[in-house]
Amino acid sequence: MADRIHTSKKSEEILESLRYVTKLEVNTLARIAFCLSLKKTGIFVPHSEDSGGKQILRGSFFGDEEIFFKTLLCTVYEKSIEDEAFAYSRLLVVKDHVDNGFTLLDEIFQKSNKDELKFYEILFYQMKADCGGIEKENYDALKIILGINDLTNQMIGVELNKTDRHVNPHLAIVGKPGGGKTQFLLKILADIRKSSRFNTNFILFDYKGDVSQNADFISVTKAEVFRLPHEHLPINPFILSDYQENTVLLSSREKTESFASIDKHFGPVQKGHLTEIIKKGYKARSQLSVKYPDFKELCYIAEDDYEEDGKKRDTLMETLKDLAQFHLFWQHGDSDEPIDSVAGKTMVIDLHELPVLKQLVAYLVIERLYKEMAGLPDSKTKDEYREIRTVLVIDEAHNYLSQKNPFLEKIVREGRSKGIAVFFASQSPSDYDQPSFDFRELLEFSFIFQCDGVSAKAVQELLACSQKTAKELQTDIAKQKVFHAISKSLNDSEEVTRLKIMPFYEAFENGEYSQ
Repeated sequence: MADRIHTSKKSEEILESLRYVTKLEVNTLARIAFCLSLKKTGIFVPHSEDSGGKQILRGSFFGDEEIFFKTLLCTVYEKSIEDEAFAYSRLLVVKDHVDNGFTLLDEIFQKSNKDELKFYEILFYQMKADCGGIEKENYDALKIILGINDLTNQMIGVELNKTDRHVNPHLAIVGKPGGGKTQFLLKILADIRKSSRFNTNFILFDYKGDVSQNADFISVTKAEVFRLPHEHLPINPFILSDYQENTVLLSSREKTESFASIDKHFGPVQKGHLTEIIKKGYKARSQLSVKYPDFKELCYIAEDDYEEDGKKRDTLMETLKDLAQFHLFWQHGDSDEPIDSVAGKTMVIDLHELPVLKQLVAYLVIERLYKEMAGLPDSKTKDEYREIRTVLVIDEAHNYLSQKNPFLEKIVREGRSKGIAVFFASQSPSDYDQPSFDFRELLEFSFIFQCDGVSAKAVQELLACSQKTAKELQTDIAKQKVFHAISKSLNDSEEVTRLKIMPFYEAFENGEYSQ
């Protein structure tokens, strides 16, 4: 069996830099690197080919604790301690973790500006773990830590996608500004990304600009930020699965409904006119290799139609002109390519500086997401856990819930089987009581932060509690402290659950997961 660990050249360079600042011995730093990598990457550690660095003797690295390291590795890799094949190869596995760990330590070292105390502080947050021992992580479960139960003082969490416990993954967070609902939302999204190993994506519309400017959140979730109108979305809303006449007609009418949803003055004449403009856009490209138009081309068609008919500019014309001039979506001639899958990206769409069309941009993205969703096979279920492909996050949801967006309603109604979740954040429980569509009956998770003037009926229906309890909660909701919330029951012993939520900035100290 090999008698030494051959580190990479890069690891040797990092090791020497760390030794100079920390004054720690080689074996101590190598052990720290090994443990950090084992905790953060587990069995998914990248293989290290380079062996041109420092050599660490096996006896020096393990010392008298070789059986401990062997047990630790076998536990993480789910191997029997008696597995001789794995025992024989484990020094190579240790090398992979040592090299990977030194890369992780160097990231911390650079983040700390090579300050010894700051280095240890950040390292502590990354290494800190629960004291309950080693627990096998179920990568099929989306585990969310919500906070502390006010009554039991116990940490409380949920497995968002556990089908035998929860009907669907849809969620609502309600509260007035400053109560903590945004921090709670960011914490949940970061947990989802981490728990899913970044396989579950999200699309978040940022109306205040605070999410896109939160560098820690963007880093932790690996989200891509699109700042409109300074940047454009790499999305063309007119891409279809096929370009047959019926498909084009249906899509044209659906686009028209999206326009009409946000503008009550958008009447039958304008709807008919827009449908014809979009059909002409597809027809103009029918003989080209790329068969979908863009908003700039539709604007040119509309201008020609208006001039030919002697019509005055109206809301429709101004909307098309704004979409073209602001260049909010992908256009022909752009250097990038339109993305194939909206559901396959994690992105924050920053709308706070966009002077017009905020809701229409969101509607067109939602429509695109629904079209993708409708063509997807049902998401996989394993051991009672259903795969969640992406989360659609609707902040300032009170601006949308009353506008009869058919695509949003269809995603809420049909998204469970396709692995699409919808998270809402709004200011009042009554926002979800809409005559045309009852969102409340499809919200599996509901959290009410501090709110003023809430009705007992809205509380009762959002939290699924009795009328008596809802009346008692009215005063409590109005007086709740920051970062405190009342939710639908999260266990079998309470009618509702009161909790102190864990905000994002506490859970991810220095931009690193610190639970």
